[in-house]
Amino acid sequence: MSTTSQHTPKRLSRELQEISDTLEDRDLTLGELIDHLEGRVYTLLLVLLSLPFCQPLPLPGLSTPFGVVIALFGLRFAFRQHPWLPERLLRTQLTAKFIPAVLRGSAKMLRTIERFLFPRLTAVFDFHLTQFFTGLVVCICGLLLLLPLPIPFSNMIPALTVILCASAFSERDGLCLGIAGVMFGLTLGFFGALIWTGAHAAHLVQSAAG
Repeated sequence: MSTTSQHTPKRLSRELQEISDTLEDRDLTLGELIDHLEGRVYTLLLVLLSLPFCQPLPLPGLSTPFGVVIALFGLRFAFRQHPWLPERLLRTQLTAKFIPAVLRGSAKMLRTIERFLFPRLTAVFDFHLTQFFTGLVVCICGLLLLLPLPIPFSNMIPALTVILCASAFSERDGLCLGIAGVMFGLTLGFFGALIWTGAHAAHLVQSAAG
């Protein structure tokens, strides 16, 4: 997710496919995967970590560690800092069965998304505040993924927001970034509705008990 590159970068789907083809069939740590991603850690890793959640049902066991990484990357991106993760997270093991499946599945899904991504309204990326607020959006979505909610779409909506943010910066697509903003509004509305429903239900139970 860089705002300074003047050349047309590889499409995310192609880069993920190339990484999948070059990786050996072995377990990797998260740190080793980041090394493979090289200069596009923010864009590629955010997409890679978010795509498994693009399904209605939550994924137990993955949302917490992946949410932490997404939140930390979003915060550092907001302040234009280099990617960094605690050593403990970098040592997280990713199995040989998991890596190729996710990489190839991600590349396939991204090829569909990329049909609608083009450099447009690029002036919006020249403002530092654009990166700042986008990073905060990603950070908040990562924190929402941390919530262990067994509720359909509770992971999918924030994950889609992160993917749209990362894809918009990768392709310098201002329209996509605007859609990401709308999706973030829907995300906040969804979780706000959950909080209101829970509070209302608790009040009804308390009233009935009293």
